[in-house]
Amino acid sequence: MNRRNVLRNMGLNIAGGAIAGLGLTEESRSQPALSAKYNQATLGLPPLKITNVKAIATRPGGRGSNLVVVKVETDEPGLYGLGCATFTQRAHAVVTAVDKYLNDFCTGKVANNIEDLWQTTYTSSYWRNGPVLNNALSGLDQALWDIKGKRANMPVYELLGGKVRMAPPTYTHASGGSPEEVVERVQEYIDMGYRHVRIQMGGYSGVSEEEPDFRKSGFGHESDEFMDQYAYIKGVPKMFEAVRKACGDRVELCHDIHERIQPNDAINLCKALEEYRPFFIEDPFSPENIGYFEHLRAQSSVPIAMGELFNSQHEWIEPMTKRWYDFIRIHVSQIGGITPAMKVARLGEWFNVKTAWHGPGDTSPVGHAANTHIGLAVWNFGIQEMHRTVSEELQEVFPGAPYSGDGYAHINDVPGLGVDINEEAAAKWPIAESFPGFGRVRRFDGTSVRP
Repeated sequence: MNRRNVLRNMGLNIAGGAIAGLGLTEESRSQPALSAKYNQATLGLPPLKITNVKAIATRPGGRGSNLVVVKVETDEPGLYGLGCATFTQRAHAVVTAVDKYLNDFCTGKVANNIEDLWQTTYTSSYWRNGPVLNNALSGLDQALWDIKGKRANMPVYELLGGKVRMAPPTYTHASGGSPEEVVERVQEYIDMGYRHVRIQMGGYSGVSEEEPDFRKSGFGHESDEFMDQYAYIKGVPKMFEAVRKACGDRVELCHDIHERIQPNDAINLCKALEEYRPFFIEDPFSPENIGYFEHLRAQSSVPIAMGELFNSQHEWIEPMTKRWYDFIRIHVSQIGGITPAMKVARLGEWFNVKTAWHGPGDTSPVGHAANTHIGLAVWNFGIQEMHRTVSEELQEVFPGAPYSGDGYAHINDVPGLGVDINEEAAAKWPIAESFPGFGRVRRFDGTSVRP
């Protein structure tokens, strides 16, 4: 027997003695024994196979946003999952991506293996990212988490580690044509129980009494918005001052610049708002001007929220690790679902970056539920955007839709994500045949403003 075999046998004998000392036997370590324990833990349920993946597109009430939901069906009768794949501006493209590509790719695969399915689907088109493919992937991913929760008889937040708070706080939107009107809206929300309110005057473009030159000349389209950047920059501090004076210091105030002013103007505006202690200022720069965040961080202590236009991890990893942001504000379906969102949240914990997932009106109730489950489970949660009202039509199409009415997000505490879909009701409200795009905003001379 050569030296290598002697050492090998010595190791086996030592290991065998240790196992015997622990009361373990070869039989207990055998594959059949381990399989029996697994089957006992999982009630003997076999691995699930995906039998169909389809998109359900709807526009409840025939107004508002085009919503797209992915339904993943399995070979266990009656067991399916739902996920948000809403890209309202290009909804038809997402529907095609799901029905023509995602279904063929996923049918027959094991639904249990969420991470593997995410990774292989992500690279299945070879070129990564983009809101169309990422939303399709998000719908699949959220639906798989919904299925896993239903099968485990647990809400998804339990699978993510369990609750770290009673409910995620939310903020709502207060807007008006003057500081006085904004104050009135903010006070109404405070009376409802909201501790966080986003304030805007005249929407994202501000208030101006001047007629832009491009309209006088007939340039552009008659529905194009006008942004008087000077009036906006002067008006925002006055709005903050009025709200603080009337509503006090305890309410947390947010504001969204929406990337609509020049970077140096945004830096100066943030500095001017410091005395009013904003909870965060959102999107001071467009994705094309990311390099300015280093300059902003060096000049102002105002908390910054950023990320709703991001598609790829290449866009947020460096700013987060360099602590340029205080809140990461990516859209969960834009980046591919719960699986990558949890990774982003865990990354943020090590750099004191909190979550503030994008949750506007063009997020389906399934998407809001996914945001809420994550918000219940991650320690470094910051705030959640969530619309206050749920229409009757929306509730009819999405039984169990989450809601916010007292400053907190509320979900059904049932297995899975807690939201179902009434396909018959959804079919009553088809999505719009066309959606030309996000609102067009122009300066005095007609130059378009990037949102």
